[in-house]
Amino acid sequence: MTRRSNEPIRSFEDGDTVTGFAYLAKMERRQDKNARDFLDLVLKDASGSIAGKVWSDSPALNGDFALHDFVAFRGNVQSYRDQLQLNVRECRKAIESDRQHGFDESLLIPSTRLSIEELERRLTEILNQEIEHPALRRLAEETLESHADALREHPAAKMIHHAFRGGLLEHVVSMAELAVEVCGHYPELNRDLVLLGVLFHDLGKTQELGAMPNNDYTLEGRLVGHVVMGRDLLRERCRAIPDFPTDLQLHLEHLILSHQGRLEFGSPVQPMTPEAIALHFIDDLDSKLAQLREASEKEPPLQYLTGFSRFLYTGFTPRTEEDPGEGPGDTASSTDAAQPTLDLD
Repeated sequence: MTRRSNEPIRSFEDGDTVTGFAYLAKMERRQDKNARDFLDLVLKDASGSIAGKVWSDSPALNGDFALHDFVAFRGNVQSYRDQLQLNVRECRKAIESDRQHGFDESLLIPSTRLSIEELERRLTEILNQEIEHPALRRLAEETLESHADALREHPAAKMIHHAFRGGLLEHVVSMAELAVEVCGHYPELNRDLVLLGVLFHDLGKTQELGAMPNNDYTLEGRLVGHVVMGRDLLRERCRAIPDFPTDLQLHLEHLILSHQGRLEFGSPVQPMTPEAIALHFIDDLDSKLAQLREASEKEPPLQYLTGFSRFLYTGFTPRTEEDPGEGPGDTASSTDAAQPTLDLD
């Protein structure tokens, strides 16, 4: 048995006794077959998540904590149906004095492993250097200025890909850099329009989803959806620019409305221009490879991926050893074991 204090969730192993902090992403009160109450939890930090159970004999059953709280916990890690599960014995809402024991919200929110500042620099540089049309360049500049904070904080999806803080920004930057290469290979594409399509295609997700750590659908997001929201944001930004060309706005609206590619995937229309087709495949490629990248860091190499609706094998890709401390979850273990014992009472 190993005792772990303030170590990343992804480092937990069967039989460990663990103490630390986490974000409470799910909490449901249920009953077992004997009609005894228990809590079904999901605890998260920047490194990953683990299912948790608070059974009827646990002091934590009526503890002082709620859904979406940052919590201090103690429990035992067990393997159940080949998945790790945390048997939570003590749990309470994290408080300010816990910071002396290592509590830090930034270590508990899944985040991009890349520098937010560097991602912003790369995106600004691409848009400034590659967009030539004056109205489109102004549209890009003013859109970045008005939505910079949201891009930094929002995920690109709830679960499937880039589902972490800065995920939307990482996704947009990756797509923009790929778009430059694609447009260079296919000179018939209008690079300005493709890049504006990249910038706007998922911008509606800043309204469809809550910012991290509360990565869940808003009411507006459920009822309207990010595709139409993105089109509305485009119209809003275009209205702020005097005499914005109507033909360019129409083309950009089509890029946003068709970027999902197929009607059954949520696009009101299918791509009907070369730029719309290119945007769809750039988006699809980046999101799918992001899913495979994340899957390649997990075991086993043959996994069923929901985003593909099939099994995929990642074992042919060499796994590289990460430098300790570089991943977002590794920093969670920076707390020295000699620190004062966390009081959960």
